[in-house]
Amino acid sequence: MAPVPNGVQPQINGDEEIDFTDIEEKYHVDYDESFENVIVVDGVPIIDKTKLERLLTKIAKEFSKKGVSITPENISMPWNDATGKSKGYLFVELNTPEDATLAIAAMHGFQFDAKHQFFINRFTDIEKYANMDETYVEPEIEEFKPKEHLRSWLADPHGRDQYATYRNEDVAIHWHGKPSQSEIAYEKPGWTDLYVSFSPLGTLLATIHRQGVRLWGGPSWEPYQRFAHPFVKLLDFSPCENYLVTWSNDPIVVREGAEQGPMYPSPEDEGNSLAVWDIKTGHLLRTFPVIPSEQGGPEGGRKQMQWPALKWSADDKYVARVMPGQQISVYELPSMGLLGKKSVKIEGVVDFEWCPMGDKDRDEEAKANAPGGKGSAAKKVERENMLAYWTPEVANQPARVTLMSFPSRSILRSKNLFNVTECKLYWQNQGDFLCVKVDRHTKTKKSIFCNLEIFRVREKDFPVEVVELKDTVTDFSWEPRGERFAIVSSNDPNLGNSGPGITIKTDVSFFQLERGRNFKLLKSLPARTSNTIRWSPRGRHVVLATMGSTSKSELEFWDLDFNSDDIGGQRKDGQEWGSGIQLLGVADHYALTDLEWDPSGRYLGTSASVWRHSHENGYAIWDFKGQELLKVIQDRFKQFLWRPRPRTLLSKEQQRQIRKNLREYSRAFEEEDAAEESNVSAELIAHRRRLVDEWNAWRARCREELAEERARLGKQDEEEKEEKEEVQEWVDEIIEQIEEEVVE
Repeated sequence: MAPVPNGVQPQINGDEEIDFTDIEEKYHVDYDESFENVIVVDGVPIIDKTKLERLLTKIAKEFSKKGVSITPENISMPWNDATGKSKGYLFVELNTPEDATLAIAAMHGFQFDAKHQFFINRFTDIEKYANMDETYVEPEIEEFKPKEHLRSWLADPHGRDQYATYRNEDVAIHWHGKPSQSEIAYEKPGWTDLYVSFSPLGTLLATIHRQGVRLWGGPSWEPYQRFAHPFVKLLDFSPCENYLVTWSNDPIVVREGAEQGPMYPSPEDEGNSLAVWDIKTGHLLRTFPVIPSEQGGPEGGRKQMQWPALKWSADDKYVARVMPGQQISVYELPSMGLLGKKSVKIEGVVDFEWCPMGDKDRDEEAKANAPGGKGSAAKKVERENMLAYWTPEVANQPARVTLMSFPSRSILRSKNLFNVTECKLYWQNQGDFLCVKVDRHTKTKKSIFCNLEIFRVREKDFPVEVVELKDTVTDFSWEPRGERFAIVSSNDPNLGNSGPGITIKTDVSFFQLERGRNFKLLKSLPARTSNTIRWSPRGRHVVLATMGSTSKSELEFWDLDFNSDDIGGQRKDGQEWGSGIQLLGVADHYALTDLEWDPSGRYLGTSASVWRHSHENGYAIWDFKGQELLKVIQDRFKQFLWRPRPRTLLSKEQQRQIRKNLREYSRAFEEEDAAEESNVSAELIAHRRRLVDEWNAWRARCREELAEERARLGKQDEEEKEEKEEVQEWVDEIIEQIEEEVVE
């Protein structure tokens, strides 16, 4: 007899046979006979049996890349016996229904190759839909709830700009305008764990958290998108706000049981630190490892990582990355596939920069994409993207700067350079000029001087002009939308070895293109301490600042067209060269760490961040003449950031008409200001009259009470003996009122 489990007593029926019913019930195992773990994959290439093994291996590999582990043995492919070929779909058996759910989320709509796309359903859906009740039931119409407009702030009736402040753990969005119009639009404690960043066109605000990055938008600042990249430290938007790059110092780790899908890293992303995301869908497009040379040298010394590590073309079509000394890899969007399936091999390449897209390029692109603009005339105006890169001197090879177009990869222009120590590439924001700042050494290599190699990109054959300088250039900046640039140069012996309390003596120089011929010195400002140049986004005005010094923190506000109404206008006949440069004002912001113009170019924001030091942290706002409008001193103040504006939708002709009729438009604003001042005056007069009336009523009430008290005590009422008292009422009329806000 078989052994009986402990605690179980067998029962004997009348026929002396053993009944195992209770044992079977206790140890019964339910088998899952459903097909919830089976999926049907449609859109598979139709093949013969000679290609079966290779196809199944590739399909299993693609599923595994998305975190769905399968083998060719799990795949069943139906065949057409008449033709000897597959039917274009297959069955995949997974371990659990949860794995089937993951496979559908990760692979449905997957582009297997150029001609085939996967469409996935559960096997049980076939029966469910085959036996579905086809009786029509009218669906309930949900109430329409319009989404908030992401650019609603542009419709502000007062035309105000916004800026963000980050202090302690609190982030606030402010409206900037006249004192009566300045207010907090939105604030939220603990909104970010690290810092905040606006997108390039001001549409979205990014906040950084331990779990990843979140985007917010609209007047209520509702959540817009999230990206699961833990411990992000740096982020970078593409110019057209279509994509986002994030970097974390901690490599990506996909733990067992982690969420899978197009919005999350897969096992093939493990160990990478850079991630590229699609902002609209939230999908992870691709990840990259950090280049070893970005982390440290061969001896293990830490080297500051170059950021941005991935650089975008102006139209968001391409993103590129340099492998120092080897190649430049250009990727197409949104597939993130390598352009032409190979990198551009460039021996010794150090750095590169994409050419910005100017207004002329945008207008031509709009014409080419307009209805009826797809003919031969439209094709002529289409312009390829362009980038510039440089290579150093190697053996007998000179250093070289090269312009290359994409996607054709044709070399447009190259220039050899000699005795080169370092190069920096500076594009003018309209893509009209490229300045290569070349640090050269003498033959003895004991001293360094600087040359500016300026490429005229819009002219035939890309001519190059050389501006020779004797000193070292520490800062260079093009005027936006203009033909001028400014440099900070110095021959101070302490340059490069400055310590605490040491201020470097510098010279600031302005250059301008003289009637399309050569760049000529406009004016030089010697014996300065300024080390930073910031142009107004509209050009013309520029601020020179001394940053990073504990003893100097001056701000100089300059106008380069003081005698002209035209921004960047050419010199009039008989007018002295550089005579239009005028100092508008000098200011001081102690311990200055950051400064930034607002999008209109009328105001400058400066700040002293606790990230750099702990002395008088806070921010200030100045007008373009250097007059202080607002100053806020706050402990633990971290960040001040203007909200950018998108490119105007007005045509060139409409903008020209507005400038022409500017006085008519300004009259309406002057009337509004006068009405506001009048309302303030009327409110002040009414307030004073109310105080006088309250005073007179109080005196009358006191007289009545006094009279009643005297009558009760039987004293003679001396009111008749008192001389009649007259109260004169003075009414002040305010002619002009100036309000200054000082926040301590």
